[in-house]
Amino acid sequence: MKIVHVTAGAGGRICGSCLHDNALVRALRQRGRDAVLLPAYVPTTTDEENVAAPTIVMGGVNVWLQEHVPLFRHTPALVDRLFDSRRLLAWLSGRTGATKAADLGGLTVSSLEGEQGHQRKEVERLAALLAAGSVTGGRPDVVHLSNVLLLGVARRVRAATGAAVVCSLSGEDIFIDQLPEPHRARVWELLRQRAAEVDAFVALNRFYADFMADALAVPRERIAVVPHGVDPDGYPPEPPDLVARRAGRALRVGYLARACPEKGLAILVDAVAMLAATHDVRLVAAGATIAAERPYLDGCRQRARALGIADRFEWRGQVDRGGKLALLAGVDLFAMPTVHPEAKGIPVLEAFTAGLPVVAPRHGAFPEYVGEDLATARGLLHAPGDAADLHARLLLLADDPALATRLGRAAHAHARRWYSPEAMADGHERVYETAVAARRSTLG
Repeated sequence: MKIVHVTAGAGGRICGSCLHDNALVRALRQRGRDAVLLPAYVPTTTDEENVAAPTIVMGGVNVWLQEHVPLFRHTPALVDRLFDSRRLLAWLSGRTGATKAADLGGLTVSSLEGEQGHQRKEVERLAALLAAGSVTGGRPDVVHLSNVLLLGVARRVRAATGAAVVCSLSGEDIFIDQLPEPHRARVWELLRQRAAEVDAFVALNRFYADFMADALAVPRERIAVVPHGVDPDGYPPEPPDLVARRAGRALRVGYLARACPEKGLAILVDAVAMLAATHDVRLVAAGATIAAERPYLDGCRQRARALGIADRFEWRGQVDRGGKLALLAGVDLFAMPTVHPEAKGIPVLEAFTAGLPVVAPRHGAFPEYVGEDLATARGLLHAPGDAADLHARLLLLADDPALATRLGRAAHAHARRWYSPEAMADGHERVYETAVAARRSTLG
């Protein structure tokens, strides 16, 4: 079975979709499967070995030009190839941080219109490339799209290749809800139409599968749930002794996510400031920062200064795999207080793999990940958006090292059972096999 993942790059910053798709393709290859990761728009960025193909499809420059300059909707392939240079796209991808979702409404609508949209050349080119198999080493049996915003290509890809089309559900609602009207309503309308052209959807957890079944108006049984798998290489093979780790120094709270409002860093700053009134505590945080989100990070720093904890708040920026592992190995517990219900929550699974107890909001994927029953939980849940309630959970773990240790051990064991690369690859293989069989039956 030939599997091609078309994965949207993220402008030079590490994002959950790039991490997930890269890890999945690596895991499939390790099991002997014929899998290719094909970047879309700009190169993908990950903190692990990047297995992406060198060719970038639907180059971001051409997509933008075709939306805003009508002449480029008719330029020949030779001209388009000049703007699809990997070096150019890589250079530009690190300089698009000022772009906001609110500026991309028309482009998003047009992309979802596919063969009727302004990017029809890109759609046809991708379909022809996949049908020829020259870049991917053969015609695919499965084309897996990294998110629903790529659904504009599904119809032509299916027609040109005969492949089953699978699509990940990756938290796209956050972006869509930031679009201005009438673009927002039109995007959801197009997504519900285009969903019929997909053979199977995959979500990382039950929460988001249920949410998107309703949002896309598709039967819930068309959405498989396959959790993300964390490569355990470099993580502790046994749960760490958190009591010994903490002995003789300040309590350290870890955070790994973008510095943006929806991830809730400001809430965590407030909660740590409350904890600092009674405990010696440090907040150690890292994540991607783009120009559009820098004012938010600056605001978090100003808030820390105003609350008297500027010297207790360390921001490390975007870290590589070694930096991530070092952060997780140096903290005593982990917090990810997202304001918006989380669709992926990969940093929480990474914290589990590191043997850390997690404090997260009681919404989105987190109740499913962390657990509601304290006897079997991997952490504690707090009221979403409530810094005081988050503080109460941090305080409980700060004052009860035995509880923190028990939760960390449970997290470590749970990650290895449910969130492994092997389980992720196996679950996707079953989705692919079912989708391919159904597609071949349809084609006769």
